[in-house]
Amino acid sequence: MEKKIAVKQLPQNFIGKLKTFIRDREGATAIEYAVIAGLISIALLAAATPIGTKIGTLMTAIKTAIGA
Repeated sequence: MEKKIAVKQLPQNFIGKLKTFIRDREGATAIEYAVIAGLISIALLAAATPIGTKIGTLMTAIKTAIGA
């Protein structure tokens, strides 16, 4: 019988925890930091592509100069 009571209380517990999560301002701060980290990683990837191309060109020039 105890398991049936726990199953019936599950939606109530979930809703209570959801309300607590929504009211918690620390969760919003964590999301803001995650968005900032995502934007920084996108900027790094965008900057890395041209740099990688230039390094590849430089390595090809060095390889040609060495005669390998």
